[in-house]
Amino acid sequence: MAEKKVKLMQGNEACVEGAIAAGMKFYAGYPITPSTEIAELSAERLPRIGGKFIQMEDEIAGISAIIGASLAGTKSMTATSGPGFSLKQESIGYAIITETPCVIVNVQRGGPSTGLPTSPAQGDIMQARWGTHGDHSIIALYPSTVREVYDTTIRAFNLAEKYRTPVILLMDEVVGHMREKIEFREDQEIEIVNRRKPNCLPEEYKPYKVKEGDLVPEMAAFGDGYRFHVTGLVHSETGFPTGNEKVAEALTKRLFNKIEENVDDIVEYEEYLLDDAEIAIVAYGSTARSAKSAVEILREEGMKVGLFRPITIWPMAEKQFLQLSNKVDRIVVVEMNMGQYFLEVDRISGKNSKVEKYGRVNGELITPEEIVSFIKEG
Repeated sequence: MAEKKVKLMQGNEACVEGAIAAGMKFYAGYPITPSTEIAELSAERLPRIGGKFIQMEDEIAGISAIIGASLAGTKSMTATSGPGFSLKQESIGYAIITETPCVIVNVQRGGPSTGLPTSPAQGDIMQARWGTHGDHSIIALYPSTVREVYDTTIRAFNLAEKYRTPVILLMDEVVGHMREKIEFREDQEIEIVNRRKPNCLPEEYKPYKVKEGDLVPEMAAFGDGYRFHVTGLVHSETGFPTGNEKVAEALTKRLFNKIEENVDDIVEYEEYLLDDAEIAIVAYGSTARSAKSAVEILREEGMKVGLFRPITIWPMAEKQFLQLSNKVDRIVVVEMNMGQYFLEVDRISGKNSKVEKYGRVNGELITPEEIVSFIKEG
């Protein structure tokens, strides 16, 4: 039997440990509540393993630095909260079009603007999807336990490397700051994915050339002997800008399809007591914890209620939501916002099932009792 290692760990701490386990060697960012512990712990841990930490002058510099580090071949991460996430949007678009793998953590707080700096919120769901301009797809993940933060951070790096894309890891203040027991085993195997590097001659390398049946190009690192051009402009497979309309459309569609055509690989979710459910609660992050307790309370009272918890927020689990709508009579989307995810659930499921929302924007966590009352009154 392998020896167990048990540790009481904060969500933000689990994020750092998961990132290091995934191979992170570079962190750049700017401290902001409630994500600051991620920066502090990265500053403490990275130098011990040969990594680098830099506190930048602002949020824009933070994401710009990790894009540069990733282009140089280093797995990189930054973390922030609402106002900083807003500042990073232009550079997220740059990472999308340059196909630069990196992880951006957003520990959400109340907004708009400075909002409620120390209170939980889930108001950045749509910003994670559409914050940067233009047609694009994105991967955004949302864990709800400390253990899941660790595992999902590793998965965020793996998906970033596999699909050559920035990946957004969403948390909220409750998930980031709560502490839970994590159990590790010495023989635990962690799947680690690394970007595919070219094996052609340097003079033959084209940084955005894809092989037939593969939408993700191989990626050389600056300093490895491969010279290539990187630009935020529409570019050909050589990396140099072009105004050719056919190339522009092909590039945009490939960037979109490399994610949307792999949803079965990317989408992760949890179903809880849905086999015989007549009512389904949809919730994510810390709100899903309250929702799961509400399901158990309602089950004890004889109501057939279950929980669908998306862990992959974007791309959306459209197939699963459609199946859910054909199985239950009522879907209640519970989230700490005015109904951002509800809009998408209703778009997919509203033709087959009654879809309702229960939200809150006052900085207080939604309790199980409130969910129970809402469902009973409906």
